[in-house]
Amino acid sequence: MFTGIIECTTEVYRLNRQKNNLFITFKNPFLDHIKINQSIAHNGICLSIIEIINGTYSVIASEETLRCTNLYFLKIKDEVNLERGMKVNERLDGHIVQGHIDTIAKIVEINRKNGSWLFSFKSRKILDNLVIEKGSISVNGISLTIKKYSNKIFSVSIIPYTYEKTNLHFMKVGDFVNVEYDILGKYIIKNLCF
Repeated sequence: MFTGIIECTTEVYRLNRQKNNLFITFKNPFLDHIKINQSIAHNGICLSIIEIINGTYSVIASEETLRCTNLYFLKIKDEVNLERGMKVNERLDGHIVQGHIDTIAKIVEINRKNGSWLFSFKSRKILDNLVIEKGSISVNGISLTIKKYSNKIFSVSIIPYTYEKTNLHFMKVGDFVNVEYDILGKYIIKNLCF
């Protein structure tokens, strides 16, 4: 369980495809504060650590994870957003993020707006009743508020701090991001449909 408040970014150090899986090695920004089998959100994807060695750590992404996330496009030296699992005795500053990606979305527009940025996305799969203005959404693991939604495109405002402290400042139109819709909305809709 995560909150969508990114702790830092790190660089992809090595990629190794084995059959249908992808082994990913990252530079370790957490020093001694992580352990084998710990879950960390990488661009919003919950992945478990399988190895820690020489200032790096590794995770594995299965075929299914590669199919529905932006890990398929990952390259060495790409910057990835990181968040360790939330502690139960701390504030939930973002919203509840599971690390289970619903779909990917393409950046269709980036506009600078009076010191902030407006990012617009068109997702591969949009659940209209889950994308609501002022609602929460996770984009590359970042807890964000939907500013506008129209014609299958949703927009979010990015403040300078979030822009600088996440991998959004590396992104350009045409890039893909991971999207996780609000879990509370999903449960409400499921129960209303019965």
